[in-house]
Amino acid sequence: MPRPKQTVLFICSHNSARSQMAEGMMRTFYGDRYEAFSAGTQPGKINLNAIRVMKEIGIDISKQKAKSVEEYYGKDLDLVVTLCDEAEEECPFFIEGKDYIHEGLKDPATAKGTEEQVLKEFRASRDEIRQFLKSTFGRSR
Repeated sequence: MPRPKQTVLFICSHNSARSQMAEGMMRTFYGDRYEAFSAGTQPGKINLNAIRVMKEIGIDISKQKAKSVEEYYGKDLDLVVTLCDEAEEECPFFIEGKDYIHEGLKDPATAKGTEEQVLKEFRASRDEIRQFLKSTFGRSR
């Protein structure tokens, strides 16, 4: 009998970039073992640059939606992962997670400059998230 998938919720402030990219990568790379979700403490809408840089590595997150952490109140989660310091401060243990991880990552949505400079920040964030997932959850892709 196969083991049930563990549930993982990625949280950042706006649920527009970091947590969305983490959710998409988690489903793609580790979807056989984990069911991934994402949410924000102050959700906005998914950042088009996040969609763009994820497409560059063959992952389509364009159908994902920004959600509030309130949607997960009372849900039984195996792991809650905060990806920004603001989210860790705003919701340290408000969700029923069996375990918690904090990985403070810079918000690429705050990047300034030319389109290419901004995309460079999004790519760096994407690659940092990919490395974090690989080192934390195992099998590489």
